[in-house]
Amino acid sequence: MTDAEKKPCCAAEPAEKDTAPSCCRHKDRTPEEYRALANRLSRIEGQVRGIRAMLDKDVYCADILVQVAAVNAALNGFSKELLGQHIRTCVADDLKAGETQKLDELLQLLPRLMK
Repeated sequence: MTDAEKKPCCAAEPAEKDTAPSCCRHKDRTPEEYRALANRLSRIEGQVRGIRAMLDKDVYCADILVQVAAVNAALNGFSKELLGQHIRTCVADDLKAGETQKLDELLQLLPRLMK
């Protein structure tokens, strides 16, 4: 898709106040960036399937909660990896170009990530 084809979509009003239409927001990740994120998600998916199996087998609540805590920690790890990639690429490139839009967006996002 050319830049000209993307612009009509980007000209539309955002669905939410601080969010551009999803068709306009994309990130071309390196194979390494993609692999790092995809591997983390694959492990998380496996952990969630394991929790479901524990539930199906009527495993003791506390044992399931230990696994839920592990999934939460894994999701936090995924978020940290993605945040690091975002800062190193999207935000840094924007700042190098003299723009602050990505930095402003990040500053609005951080409180949500820190809950």
